[in-house]
Order: sequence, then structure tokens, then C-alpha cells
Amino acid sequence: MSEEQVTETAASSSKGRPAKKAAKAGFFARIALFIRQVIGELKKVVAPTRKELINYTLVVLVFVVIMMVVVTLLDLAFGTAVSWVFSGTGATDR
Repeated sequence: MSEEQVTETAASSSKGRPAKKAAKAGFFARIALFIRQVIGELKKVVAPTRKELINYTLVVLVFVVIMMVVVTLLDLAFGTAVSWVFSGTGATDR
């Protein structure tokens, strides 16, 4: 199979229809096609620079800390509310 046939999709064809189906390839041919496509996709991957990697890491860590604070506050609020509803006292009244 040529590369043009491999990468042709319904979205990229001129009439918006899938390309004509060829005879079904054998098991090993399908595996080889899959591996060629994986290698083709891996060639498109761009590794981030050191500065970008540090920036992305900091963004993720800050987001995780913010979410931890939000979940902790919600846990304390719901715990206090449940304690107040079922025992008549808040968690701080012990």
C-alpha cells in the first residue's frame, strides 16, 4: 500500500466519502500497517523544551494544590453539616 492510500480519510477526500476499499489485508499486513502508522505519528511528536517542561510542571502542581484546598474545604463543610444534622452539634462542639 502506498502512503497516499494509508492516510486518505473521509474528511480529507474531495467528495467527503471514504476511499474505495481494497481487498482485506492479511493479519501480518495489518500489523505492519499499524506499526508504520505508529512510527509516522511518533515522528510528529515534539518534545517540550526545558523551560516549557518546568512551566507545565508548575502549572500542574499549582492546580493540584488548589484542588486539594477546594476538596478539603468541601469535606470540612459537608462533614460539619452532616454532623450538625444527625447529632445536633457541629464538629467543633466536641
